[in-house]
Amino acid sequence: MNPFLLEIVKNALETIADELALIVMRTAYSSIVRDAMDFSTAICDREGSTLAQGLTTPLHLGSFFAAMQNLLAVTARSGGAKAGDIYIFNDPYLAAGQHLPDIYIVKPIFIGGELEGWATTVAHHNDVGGIVPGSNAIGSPEIYQEGLRLPVLKLADAGRENGAIWELIAANVRVPDKVIGDLRAQIAACHVG
Repeated sequence: MNPFLLEIVKNALETIADELALIVMRTAYSSIVRDAMDFSTAICDREGSTLAQGLTTPLHLGSFFAAMQNLLAVTARSGGAKAGDIYIFNDPYLAAGQHLPDIYIVKPIFIGGELEGWATTVAHHNDVGGIVPGSNAIGSPEIYQEGLRLPVLKLADAGRENGAIWELIAANVRVPDKVIGDLRAQIAACHVG
């Protein structure tokens, strides 16, 4: 491959990943996402490998590969991703997530009708339920006490949102306006990606 073209493509992908990060930061509702920047963004290829990552919290980025491999396995069992799909997940056991407050929002990228990549975001949310506010109970003996567990779910199917998932999330968190607002910020970023 031409090294000049490779550098141009690399910088273009990094710019897209940074743009996702700026969108999340500017539109998030909670201070943990907006001000502390406890979130990450990346552009992945069709196999889920990270092509570029935004200038955000690097700790999350090591988790993208396993999370994406899990997402790809789930989508393969369900007939594949479609344009307009949006996926949500957080569970470390069922979805290769890190811990429950870190919620992934992932959207497939289609070019000419073919799946070419994924716009990915993960953000640490203020609360996902559980026995303590903030959902970081160090004394809980089982994951069921830590908060809402989300396996890989379609938050939108071919562009049509699943209202039941939004209602389930809002009913199980202490600050639904902030959690829903931050999820919307992640979705906005993925749309741009």
